[in-house]
Amino acid sequence: MTQDSTSNFDRPVEFIKSEMADEAAFSALNYATQAPVVSGYLRVKPEDFLVEEQIAYDLSGDGEHLWIWVEKTGENSDWVAGELAKWAGVSKKNVGLAGQKDRHAVTRQWFSITLPGKPNPDFDAWPHDTVRLLKHCRHQRKLQKGGLSGNQFVIRLRGLQSVDQRTLPAGELQNNIEQRIHFIRTQGVPNYFGEQRFGHSGNNLRKAIAWLVEGKSMRMKPNQRSLYLSAMRSWVFNQYLSARIEAGIWDQYISGDALNLQGSSRWFVETDGSEIEKLPQRVSSGDLHPTGPLIGEGDLPVMQEAKALEEALYETFRDWFEGLKNQRLKADRRALRLLVSSEQHAFNYRWLEADNTSFLENDEDFKEQGLPDLELSFFLPAGSFATMVLREIVQVVDYQKKLKFVKK
Repeated sequence: MTQDSTSNFDRPVEFIKSEMADEAAFSALNYATQAPVVSGYLRVKPEDFLVEEQIAYDLSGDGEHLWIWVEKTGENSDWVAGELAKWAGVSKKNVGLAGQKDRHAVTRQWFSITLPGKPNPDFDAWPHDTVRLLKHCRHQRKLQKGGLSGNQFVIRLRGLQSVDQRTLPAGELQNNIEQRIHFIRTQGVPNYFGEQRFGHSGNNLRKAIAWLVEGKSMRMKPNQRSLYLSAMRSWVFNQYLSARIEAGIWDQYISGDALNLQGSSRWFVETDGSEIEKLPQRVSSGDLHPTGPLIGEGDLPVMQEAKALEEALYETFRDWFEGLKNQRLKADRRALRLLVSSEQHAFNYRWLEADNTSFLENDEDFKEQGLPDLELSFFLPAGSFATMVLREIVQVVDYQKKLKFVKK
């Protein structure tokens, strides 16, 4: 799509149809500022990635559902759910959790166990040292998938060094990182869907294309169907967001935009002329955010320039749009920008002594020229991805993925 004389775009908007969601495809997504000049290792130790679920309501103290606040280290959430079911003597379907949490991490999350007319299990009989049952409470309802307000993260990045053989001095690299953190605090980050949404090496997207576009017959469980549909429209959203970053309008209002109210899931398209004049400032202040399409069944709600953009997106991904519509998946919207610092939730950082560099191939060289470790602490609402915040600061190397590659 080319720029016209009435457009407020800094640069033309062009949609390129990428059908891969692997590591290389993610590195091609545009950054809010520019690609990081520092690389760093994530998840060298489980305690380097601490996640704590937050729920927005109080538990009642009575009811047939036993809620348990669990801390797990190096374990899979689904496996923990199965072990809780065995311990309580119930079917696994009686165990509820809001979402899967990283295995190579220390995570604290809620589980619920449906125990109609039954007493609590014996907490002294819990058999696993890597999973601690920190507290419990009864409640009238089962914990539902997605039933949380967000997650608090404390993340330590190790082995920080220049991406180009340390051609820049350590002080300059630290200053670059701190400038990026300041930008994030004031401007937010692109609200991309993270790699985990698309499965290992983007397999969920490939299977979605094979099923919905190429027409291949596939046997799948209901949860797999949901994963494939989600992967396809999440990747279209990422491409839309990346194109608006390239054009300089990811965090700006353009005429006809559907806008999201900060701190809510609500969105709207303003048609009142007197109110439209206020929208650019409200977007600039962070009160409102431009949104992108989660494609599916339903007409485009946007108008004017925004509608022209999304019609161009439709033409680029026409076969994907049609495949999702045929599955009767309802269209929705997602904010293009994610604010990660507020009065309620600060975005904090600190430099720590690099106490473990033995995992690095060039350990001795790093001790001479490397940076301290960086610890980041921040809150994200449900549906947001910590890895997409980190990518704006450093080029992340997932140590656990690297170990798997070396073992192969």
